[in-house]
Amino acid sequence: MNNSIQKIGVIGLGAMGMGIAQSLVRAGIPTYGFDLNVKACGQFKQIGAMGVADSAAQWGQELDILLLVVVNSVQIEHILFGGEKPLVSQLKAGTTVVLHSTVSAEQARGFANRLHEYHIKMLDAPVSGGPQKATKGQLTVMASGPSELFEQLKPIFDVISERLYYIGSEIGQGSTVKMIHQLLAGVHIAVAAESMALAAKADIPLDLMYDVVTHAAGNSWMFENRVPHILSGDYTPKSSVDIFVKDLGIVLEAGRTMKFPLPMAATAHQMFLAASNEGLGQWDDSAVIKTFKGITLP
Repeated sequence: MNNSIQKIGVIGLGAMGMGIAQSLVRAGIPTYGFDLNVKACGQFKQIGAMGVADSAAQWGQELDILLLVVVNSVQIEHILFGGEKPLVSQLKAGTTVVLHSTVSAEQARGFANRLHEYHIKMLDAPVSGGPQKATKGQLTVMASGPSELFEQLKPIFDVISERLYYIGSEIGQGSTVKMIHQLLAGVHIAVAAESMALAAKADIPLDLMYDVVTHAAGNSWMFENRVPHILSGDYTPKSSVDIFVKDLGIVLEAGRTMKFPLPMAATAHQMFLAASNEGLGQWDDSAVIKTFKGITLP
């Protein structure tokens, strides 16, 4: 694959999508950006986008690869198949769609099958690492799909990732690995919140508690990354409470289908649901600590 003639569109210029798009531009790859957020489009245009718009339709015939970095399957459905003239009908045959969003394995397979009807190829390739790693081109990619398609896209993945895993040839295997990862991530955030809430109740200074844990065996990446949001009282979302309502919901649905018990995931899911119910759904996911009553937080 000659990257110099491949034109890539990134749909979803949020925290993750913007970082991915920036990495591609930095590597000299012709990159187009699409988002309903006019400010995000403007920001991407300033850093060297080939084109920006609220829809990929106007450049559909020029794009070779389309990366989807949106929140959920509902948005994917609307973007690809919505409206009287859906985007899939405006892409050229042979275009490759890369699904970076977190969806269930079943949803990934469904999208791939429907795209195939339009002679559009798809790779299931969820990502992890957060906005900072996205901006640095240091994401973890968990890809699944036809091996020849993976090999064709590998130069692109090498630009946006520091860890690239080929999970297998079956669409949905990448999404399954991401789902299991999200089980861990969600539970770690929930238990980080529970432990800091207990410290607050016991009148232990929270910054002291944070320092102890991050230099001891109880630490986790999520504890180290999210607790500073609690310490500063800043719940500006990098990843929101409702993201984990969705992702842990996917985990539990998979467990139900397999008749496999997931007690920790279920408890964490209830905690995020409680936070969302209290109006914190669009807050940073660390705001799940606010479901604990009788404590004073920064």
